Amino acid sequence: MKMKRLPSMREKKRYVIFRVISEQGVDYRTVRDALWNSMTRWIGEAGLAKANVRIVRNLWRQKEQTGFVQVSPKCVDAVKVAMGLIHQIGDQRVIFQSVRVSGTIKSGREKVGLGKRLSECI
Repeated sequence: MKMKRLPSMREKKRYVIFRVISEQGVDYRTVRDALWNSMTRWIGEAGLAKANVRIVRNLWRQKEQTGFVQVSPKCVDAVKVAMGLIHQIGDQRVIFQSVRVSGTIKSGREKVGLGKRLSECI
């Protein structure tokens, strides 16, 4: 007798890889705050809870100005729109560019060319 397989209750996730283009470098905290404010205005607090958004701190690379946002697959487009709405951080004009969407951190780093080792960004 073959047993039925139960569906997994774990939510799937996607990683949106983004790049910040600016005249001067911006640090992680200002990027994080700008992203949260924009996503809260665009998606709303209830939508953010459903989207399960997380900005991955240890994957922020100051030199390349790139980072990863973990999000539910259903809300990837909404997060990308919220990123595109950010034009200024403080007095500095910036452009948030969505580079790629990936299912895993490893494949995202390889496809974008950020290297394989996680210890590089800590």
